[in-house]
Amino acid sequence: MPVENSRVKGLYKLSVEERRSLVAEAANLSDAHVAALAAHGELDETAADRMIENVIGTMSLPVGVATNFVIDGAHYLIPFCLEESSVVAAASNMAKRCLSHGGFTTNNDAPVMIGQIQLLDVEDHEQATTHIKDAKDELMAFCNDIPSRMIAMGGGCKNIEIRRLPTPMGEMLIVHLLVDCRDAMGANAVNTMAERVAPRLEALTGGRAHLRILSNLAGHRLARVQAVFTPEEMASDGTREDGLAVIQGILEAHAFAVEDPFRATTHNKGVMNAISSVALACGQDWRAIEAGCHAWTTMADGRYTSMSDWTQDSEGNLVGSMDLPMAVGIVGGASKVHPAAQANLAILGVETAQELAGIILCAGLAQNLGALRALSTKGIQAGHMKLHAKNMAVSAGAEGEEVELLAARLQAHEGHRTQTLVESWLKELRGE
Repeated sequence: MPVENSRVKGLYKLSVEERRSLVAEAANLSDAHVAALAAHGELDETAADRMIENVIGTMSLPVGVATNFVIDGAHYLIPFCLEESSVVAAASNMAKRCLSHGGFTTNNDAPVMIGQIQLLDVEDHEQATTHIKDAKDELMAFCNDIPSRMIAMGGGCKNIEIRRLPTPMGEMLIVHLLVDCRDAMGANAVNTMAERVAPRLEALTGGRAHLRILSNLAGHRLARVQAVFTPEEMASDGTREDGLAVIQGILEAHAFAVEDPFRATTHNKGVMNAISSVALACGQDWRAIEAGCHAWTTMADGRYTSMSDWTQDSEGNLVGSMDLPMAVGIVGGASKVHPAAQANLAILGVETAQELAGIILCAGLAQNLGALRALSTKGIQAGHMKLHAKNMAVSAGAEGEEVELLAARLQAHEGHRTQTLVESWLKELRGE
């Protein structure tokens, strides 16, 4: 049940151990729960306490490595951090099936983020827009007149755009700062510029600057990926006829996702199974990436649709592509604080944020194809349940060799595979 009172004054002043004890008492935690919170792997409590507030422990997730990825002619092992079985296996499998045409190719925009300043109470929007345009060079110079490694490396505010936005609370003037963030995700730099330039925009427009913050819809920072899969590579038996049938099924499944938002949501969840997992493994703001990717699907006509695009070329090959906003960084943030994130970036060996963006998108396209192929052939449960069998055994209370025995029996079982069934098998195994 919930705790009696969630208001804990001065929690942030306590040590991690003191906070953990207090929360354990309030929530009536068992010794096992307390021990689980106290255990930590690569992230010690001192580092964790610097990252967020009111830390009481850390929580681990598996990190697996997807194989077979050839991207822009280079080979990559891609770290995934997630709890769901079959995702890493599916991405690795699909990456192996596009090697005839050289693997994945990427083409990414410059790392430009948007900073928004919301101007209210502007009496003359036309005149205000003219004043901002006339002062654009001066405003950009002011934004960039700060000590910054990003600016020294060629980044900084590169343009200013103006939008007039009708709302139920009246028309607003929205100013966009377009900031090249180089190898940073850029949130702090963009927010600093937006707040710094706001008073000057107020003086130019006679309006009142309200919100001053970046947008996570990074429409100027798109990553693009494409891959070609031959019928032979897509086949279950290696024959062209079977491969063409598989491709036809994938195209039919994709058409469903394009037209139906109910299907598109689950379809895109499969894409994000990889994108979010790789982003998390590499210390990125995966929530911002999620929000931007989902929003981007609606930009063409306001309708939620598939993140990916699947077509068939004149030779019968399956061609997959995806264009999504991908705001990532390899300097600053958790990527420089979390030891595992640093290790995972080292596994990738990336040298720029744009390279990381392309890799993440390739993983998303591969995972999407894995789901589409499974759904349009043998169904999603066959492969998923094979890998999920051990989890079901552990959930039933199996230990040691019992886990392997039950998992093997579950995989061989042709009927319905339920948790109740596994629990009954465990009792049978133990002679209960």
